[in-house]
Amino acid sequence: MDYKAEFITFMAKAGALTFGDFVTKSGRRTPYFVNTGKYSEGRQIAQLGNFYADCIIDNIKLRENEKIVLFGPAYKGISLAVSAAIALSGRGVNVSYCFNRKEVKDHGEGGALVGHKLTKGDRVLIIEDVITAGTAVREVLPILKGAGAIIDGLIISVDRMERGEGKHTAIQEIWEQHGIKTFPIASVRDILSCLRGVPVDGKILIDDEIAVRMKAYMSEYCV
Repeated sequence: MDYKAEFITFMAKAGALTFGDFVTKSGRRTPYFVNTGKYSEGRQIAQLGNFYADCIIDNIKLRENEKIVLFGPAYKGISLAVSAAIALSGRGVNVSYCFNRKEVKDHGEGGALVGHKLTKGDRVLIIEDVITAGTAVREVLPILKGAGAIIDGLIISVDRMERGEGKHTAIQEIWEQHGIKTFPIASVRDILSCLRGVPVDGKILIDDEIAVRMKAYMSEYCV
């Protein structure tokens, strides 16, 4: 089993990936739902960090002696960036990490960032969970670009592949507007392919009915 399939099974076992009848924030009725807020244990965040590390190693050319910084947008991105940095360290890849505060600190060391102090030329990977509108990413771009950092990519857990109000997905818009490529650990198509008819803890999560509903939803809303 490759890391994508392992990750999808991991999400399902953790309750972060569920199937049924849900309504998204945008009002769409969907047969699947991803809620990364379900992760709550040390073992889970350790595993999650390893999946992010897999995705980074698989997609990003890590050059020896070149500074790599994992940036986690507040708030969910913070634990993801830290856990991924720890996982990479365990594989002999030492990277730095930092994250932003929602409110700029006006005492002590001050500033909006915690962790590595960004300098011109740092290669930055933004670590996020699931991109819907891309708001959190857009909010931190001025901080990163203002420090002179080079944004090498955006690493996320799941590509929902859904378009917003227009014809493109948030991921496509981030690429078109900012030239930042997104690398997901898995996509919704991977989820359908991996779990259809396959038991997880003895239960079939995607039976024929759910599969039909997922395909219909993806046909209408996905790009």
